[in-house]
Amino acid sequence: MLVSRELPMNIQHDVSLKPYNTFGIDVFAHAFVGVTTHEELDDTLFHVCGFERSFVLGGGSNVLFTRNFDGLVVHLALRGIRVYSEDDEFVTIESSAGERWDDLVQYCVERNWGGIENLSLIPGTVGAAPVQNIGAYGVELQDTIVCVQGVMRQTGDQRIFTREQCRFGYRDSVFKRELRDQCIVTSIRLRLRKNPRAEHLSVRYGAIAAELGQKLLSECTIRDVSEAVRRIRRSKLPNPAELGNAGSFFKNPEVTHEVAERIKREFPAMPLFPALKDAPLVKLPAGWLIEQCGWKGKRIGNTGAHIQQALVLVNYGGASGNEVFACAQAIQESVQVRFGVRLEMEVNIV
Repeated sequence: MLVSRELPMNIQHDVSLKPYNTFGIDVFAHAFVGVTTHEELDDTLFHVCGFERSFVLGGGSNVLFTRNFDGLVVHLALRGIRVYSEDDEFVTIESSAGERWDDLVQYCVERNWGGIENLSLIPGTVGAAPVQNIGAYGVELQDTIVCVQGVMRQTGDQRIFTREQCRFGYRDSVFKRELRDQCIVTSIRLRLRKNPRAEHLSVRYGAIAAELGQKLLSECTIRDVSEAVRRIRRSKLPNPAELGNAGSFFKNPEVTHEVAERIKREFPAMPLFPALKDAPLVKLPAGWLIEQCGWKGKRIGNTGAHIQQALVLVNYGGASGNEVFACAQAIQESVQVRFGVRLEMEVNIV
């Protein structure tokens, strides 16, 4: 059980969160503390109970602040990557939650450790990756994860969650559901293949295969795949440093086969993601649905859907979180009216 202590010396008050969220929303935290060590985290947890509200912030790439935060914001910045174990074929690495996700990907690509190269250039920190079960171009984090380590907020107890206990789903995990606001992810372990051959790589996803072009897929390396993904993402997605955004704002909706067939009959041009064998649900392309409703490139005041990717809502400068949220709700409503499908927001609204 946690026991009360004096407030940490590094707690600050009335701190702007603009530098800490990729939307660039200028709101303030009543109290703010940066955590760089496990000792600091342990110390901070003793004071969370002293605030009515608390929020753990990593890279701020999947959050939309709609107002000032009247509690304690904990900026988690635990750093470190190490080899946990290895054999002739595989290596298991452990990465702290505060590492930038793409730094971890590059670290592995440089060492020719395969498994997460398709997840190149995804913004955010390692700690957010298992919460969202991040994925791109045919690969999800759950494909390589061994376990997640975390600390329970109410007790300070350390926990290790196996892949099965994480209950991963499409952009989903136990940390977004039953353990929401209860567990702080502190590190993850990944099992990666050493010096993978071309047949071990996920290169047949349409966009990657097209980007690799004339290069024989049988000769591709993980560096080839990583660089192809980077080129694709840079060509389609705005850089948050230049135009505030949080990447894909909505999840691709999952519907029954009957619903998908109904929409396909009415809109034959709608692309469909390949359905897994015997899967009860089919994934629809949210970006296409939004675009058909006229949102791609549409601007409302200081916000709107990006000109190259309708899934991405952007802050053109000076937008409030409520402006962005109102735009997202309007998009949801228009897709619901036209297609009978409800889009789920992927970004956390605070």
